[in-house]
Amino acid sequence: MVRRKGSTRDSEDAEELVRVPLQAILLADSFAQKFRPITLERPKVLLPLVNVPMIDYTLAWLESAGVEEVFVFCCAHSKQVINYLENSHWVSLPHFEVTTIESHNSVSAGDALRLIYERNVIHGDFVLVSGDTVSNMSLTQALQEHKDRRKKDNNAVMTMVIKRSKPSPITHQSRLGTDELFMAIDPYTKQLLYYEDKADPLKGTLSLEKMLLADKPSISLHNDKQDCYIDICSPEVLSIFTDNFDYQHLRRHFIKGLLVDDIMGYKIFTHEIHSNYAARVDNFRSYDTISKDIIQRWTYPLVPDVQFFGKYTAKLERQGMYRASDIGQSRSAQIGPFTIIGHGTNIGDNTIISNSVIGERCTIGSNVSIEGSYIWENVTIEDGCVLKHAIVCNDVTMKSRAVLEPGVILCFKVVIGQEFVVPAYSKVSLLQQPTKLDSDEELEYADHSSGVVETPVTRTVDKLNGELTCTLPEREAWSTSEVGAGGVGYIWSICEGGHEEEWRHSVAPIPVDKLTELMQAEDGDLELSTQDRNVLPPSGELIPDSNSNVSEDDDNEDSRDDSVYFEKEVEATFLRAVHENVKEDHVILEVNSLRLSYNMTSADCAGALFYSVLKLALETPSSSNSELLKNVASTITRWQKLLKSYLQSIDEEIEVILKFEEMCLESAKEFSALFAQILHLLYEKDILQEDAVLKWASEKEGAEESDRVFVKQSEKFIQWLNEASEEDD
Repeated sequence: MVRRKGSTRDSEDAEELVRVPLQAILLADSFAQKFRPITLERPKVLLPLVNVPMIDYTLAWLESAGVEEVFVFCCAHSKQVINYLENSHWVSLPHFEVTTIESHNSVSAGDALRLIYERNVIHGDFVLVSGDTVSNMSLTQALQEHKDRRKKDNNAVMTMVIKRSKPSPITHQSRLGTDELFMAIDPYTKQLLYYEDKADPLKGTLSLEKMLLADKPSISLHNDKQDCYIDICSPEVLSIFTDNFDYQHLRRHFIKGLLVDDIMGYKIFTHEIHSNYAARVDNFRSYDTISKDIIQRWTYPLVPDVQFFGKYTAKLERQGMYRASDIGQSRSAQIGPFTIIGHGTNIGDNTIISNSVIGERCTIGSNVSIEGSYIWENVTIEDGCVLKHAIVCNDVTMKSRAVLEPGVILCFKVVIGQEFVVPAYSKVSLLQQPTKLDSDEELEYADHSSGVVETPVTRTVDKLNGELTCTLPEREAWSTSEVGAGGVGYIWSICEGGHEEEWRHSVAPIPVDKLTELMQAEDGDLELSTQDRNVLPPSGELIPDSNSNVSEDDDNEDSRDDSVYFEKEVEATFLRAVHENVKEDHVILEVNSLRLSYNMTSADCAGALFYSVLKLALETPSSSNSELLKNVASTITRWQKLLKSYLQSIDEEIEVILKFEEMCLESAKEFSALFAQILHLLYEKDILQEDAVLKWASEKEGAEESDRVFVKQSEKFIQWLNEASEEDD
């Protein structure tokens, strides 16, 4: 039986003597509506993420992390989830048991956990996770920390996994599209003391209870942490939900409820991961971000060329391209970087695809342009269509020369008419839009009046095991002719005040004009806040100076993580410009937005772009050093203006030389023998000034021999620069 608070120590010791298998609760319902109208027809956990259902990423990670029993809680579309799992390989794996728990009247995560408590299936500490989580972290350390705390303090009921993630100073949201999160953490014990994801950053203040400051020698305040939504829980967590029927939302009610409850004394702690990956698909922007992370292999071994699910794997090629088997591709078709082509797909003449995921058995015609989009299974795209940053669900047909503007969602079996242009951020479905929708807040739970209970409304929705309960509109619905001649589907209207949420949570990049508008507003607010001296630092500790280095090593490691992510994003942006002939000015705007998001400097931008340019030259076929040098010369000449735009000072130019040294020693050793010649080339092309080269050489004078390899190789060039400088004097 699950122990409540106050159980004797003897029962805990007895539990340790009997080995309890590691268990997990997987919530296969997010109790949210952020993926509507897609989730009216299919549960979110079965939606494809880089051609694999989301739930398979979660189960694969749990199995690899040593979990032995998983209880999958199903509510909306429960029959679809159960049927999928029963016919999957998960039910036949040894030492990994997957059990479904079905409910037709749970409307929140709290209801789900109360029902699981009644079933009496959890017998020890367990992992609580949602079925839209992607991770490759090891649970060993976090579990051990949790168990060690429990031995000392029975009130330590939960350990929350977090990761460093700087929010954008412009949009005040993370790279996953979630709101800026504010946390207060004890830097010594890692106890969570404050949690707020709806704070107003423009106020410049946070309100903390005085008792927090009185009881703790120091407190760390953070707005640069990401909640991974992976929790290690003691069985008391279930009984707490049972004792508190008003707890519905896991974070808004349970976490905050425990943090302000000074009677029972329950405590929540944090476990921060650094080199591992963990993220949850919360909205369409996080869907896009996590998809890119998978393609760029941050989630290894959960990547397209490793078969952890399904019949087909994709073969990894250069520049992050993946191709499955039995693909029919015209010789004139161009497949760009960071793109996946699914099994059995056919691609016509002169079609260009980049930064996209194409599912299985798709038919793509000639002269089609697909950029930054997600095409699911069995989709037909006829000649001349254009798709930019869109999601296209299974069995959709786009007739010739149809256009999807950024942010469009086409639901299952929709037909877009010939030459029809679907406006930006539109959502098109065969199902009509309900008359009553939940608030814009998109709660993780909904009451019975909001339309999430599984009672079917019409025969059509019943076949889909639907989740609608509200009646369909009595008014005349959108005419199907509004999606073009021969088109079939209803365009859902954006509710009042919802336009901002659309661009914030879309798979499309935030528009440049919107970024400019936000930057101007931010500059004004920052100036006012600075006058009031109320600006919050990104992260800071209320701590004596003598203890200010508590987490210095962790911060350094996190900064390195940010730099690597930033370089990958810049490389993807640059390669898109190469393959789609994007103008330099547009690339600069995109890189500037990345710089703001990651809080990087111009020198970081210069180094990342230089790396991308030289990597492109390296991947251009060459059979000798002379050919490689020619490739470098032509590539640098083509992108000279872009590189120069970030080289405004000597320090930034030195950063480029240091980046070049790093490449020659690590990722691109082919350039090692050509270092001096390429350095001279950069000088001739006005990428580097002689002062930058000479300063770099002088700074190396006292270095060890191993750090002076490339200085020695460039001695003649450096000597020539010195002599020329003396002649000028």
